[in-house]
Amino acid sequence: MTTDNPTINNVLFDLDGTLADTAPDLALALNRLLVEYEKPRLPFATIRPMVSHGSVYMLTRAFAMMEENPDFPALRERFLSLYAATLVAETRLFPGIAELLEQLESTDCTWGIVTNKMERLTFPLIEALGLDHRAACVVCGDTLSWNKPHPAPMLHACQLVDRAPDQSLYIGDAKNDVIAGKSANMYTLIARYGYIGDEDTPENWGADGIIDTPAEILDWLRERREE
Repeated sequence: MTTDNPTINNVLFDLDGTLADTAPDLALALNRLLVEYEKPRLPFATIRPMVSHGSVYMLTRAFAMMEENPDFPALRERFLSLYAATLVAETRLFPGIAELLEQLESTDCTWGIVTNKMERLTFPLIEALGLDHRAACVVCGDTLSWNKPHPAPMLHACQLVDRAPDQSLYIGDAKNDVIAGKSANMYTLIARYGYIGDEDTPENWGADGIIDTPAEILDWLRERREE
């Protein structure tokens, strides 16, 4: 950090795997697509760790197809269409998130969303979850020319809410979330309750902390204030 123990007054969240449990609906769409292509379904436990890496990663893994394959764009578009049709069939906020947001809103701390999810999927999703008029900012994967791990979306979010990056905290469940946050000079936390796979090593990602429940975010902020 460039300042000595600044007060954190802005909390930004990744969407999939941090704010909302979207894996069930993404898994449903992926398995429907696999069936369409006459391929075997994948177990939910196999799909869940893929989700925070985005649709390209999910499809390249599930179909053993490179993104450069000329058939890939149509495959991805079909997947996104299937997902959009059941966007919130089973998606819910993670347990404890609703209470966390209420606590943040009772203070002078703003909160927002920075996700690599496309706008066409993000805005209907957060509207269905009742967050569209509550988030101080929403930055999606196609809002700018860059997405995470580039710091531009993080910095843009800070500009939208008029907060300094070094007074902001970003919470995500992927290594790229930490890279983006750190590159923007933010504090970062890893949501271990998210879509972290057995092969992942979040303790080596360089975040400022790791949390197992959303309630621990308030504890971490409280400890920061008391330092």
